[in-house]
Amino acid sequence: MNFNVMLNAHRGFAYLILLLTIIYVIALLFTMFGYSGKITKFLRKSSLFTMISFHTQALIGLIMLFFFSPGFKEARETGTLMKDAVARNTYVEHPTAMIIAAILLTIVNKKFKTNDKMKMSWAVLAFIAIAFMLWAFQWKRLFGG
Repeated sequence: MNFNVMLNAHRGFAYLILLLTIIYVIALLFTMFGYSGKITKFLRKSSLFTMISFHTQALIGLIMLFFFSPGFKEARETGTLMKDAVARNTYVEHPTAMIIAAILLTIVNKKFKTNDKMKMSWAVLAFIAIAFMLWAFQWKRLFGG
């Protein structure tokens, strides 16, 4: 596989994740404020699809990082991985925060799947996961600027 193919797949999934995250937040808010905490089918489905897309994105990103990324190999070999702010953000902070977000979304999805009423702590975990994702998202690379 080519690095550019992996990069384009990673960028394409980023747009999908943004869309699914918006839908997920809407489902969370409707459940929290509109349905008295009763977990709806809409929330379960949006949670599942958001989690699946996060896991797929993480898998593509980690494969790209460890096997195809020339910048990661160069930064690691020259010892500038943690010294350079851009390299640290791209190769350490971004993947770490996204993996944490995927793990939190997995936990929340499991809670939504096995229960009928939502607890506020699950919503807090979901919003923490979304906050990690929004913080680590590569906005400039995806939308320019």
